[in-house]
Amino acid sequence: MSAGLVTFGEALASFRTSTGKLRHATTVDVGIAGTEATVAVGVSRLGARAAWTGRIGADEPGALVLTRLREEGVDTSAAVTDAHSPTGLVLRDVRSRDTNRSAFYRTGSAGTRIAPEDLREDLIAGAGVLHLSGSTAALSETADDATFTAAEIAGEAGVPVSVALDHRPALWRPEDARDTLLDLVSHADIVFARTDEARLLGFDGDADSLMAELAALGPDDVIVTQGPRGAVAEIAGARYDVPSYPVHEIDPDAADEAFVAGYLADLLAGEPADRRVRTAAACRAAAMTVPGGADSLPERGDLVDLPRQHRLARQSP
Repeated sequence: MSAGLVTFGEALASFRTSTGKLRHATTVDVGIAGTEATVAVGVSRLGARAAWTGRIGADEPGALVLTRLREEGVDTSAAVTDAHSPTGLVLRDVRSRDTNRSAFYRTGSAGTRIAPEDLREDLIAGAGVLHLSGSTAALSETADDATFTAAEIAGEAGVPVSVALDHRPALWRPEDARDTLLDLVSHADIVFARTDEARLLGFDGDADSLMAELAALGPDDVIVTQGPRGAVAEIAGARYDVPSYPVHEIDPDAADEAFVAGYLADLLAGEPADRRVRTAAACRAAAMTVPGGADSLPERGDLVDLPRQHRLARQSP
């Protein structure tokens, strides 16, 4: 496989109630979770090639993860089966349209044991883009090593490196997160960040300030999302204001991953910057109108139903 997305990280089996606490549920929705796996599904649904690798337990949740990814057209041929550790789980309680709770069971999971020796150098070197996230670097020392090793392999091969900061406070201490994420940004060509991550990185100010600070670290493309206020981006020296699509929000669980997937799928398709950010915003909006993580990610046809009055402002410096 070549010229597509390559990514790796922890993929989990997901069990979600339709409403109410798990203790009262008689049925659950079964799916998959994990930042990189979700992005891979999103990219594949949009018509681009995608490969995901990582460690999966030799158990039924692991078989579920691999089966679902393959059904979505994601290449899992480089995934490693770990006979000594279980696949991680996430249990989601949906209390109401605006309230849900997630409980992760990942201590000692196969996904946390990913290491540099699990990486397929030929797969990374042949990619159209390598996508990484801060949440994988936070999982363990070996996962951190694997993240930076992958970035170095891609850099030496001339493969663009995409990084989503994806800070998860439960995974590591703020000072460790800050140092690692800043280092990871310096290895990146494309960076996705949320405004709520600015203070963690030691930056004050609004989305524009965060965008400028991240761009100064070296990436060519910096995209900062602002939730319902849309996003701002600096791409190859040009600034873009990307308003959000007005939709009825059902579930924001995979909104960030949908945004990243939209941008990277269009990047792989050779689309210009203004089209990439517009597709990213449309994917985020579409994902929020459907419940359920990776299951909510849109296909191309789903995007045409969004309002056509969306406007994009572009400003050259």
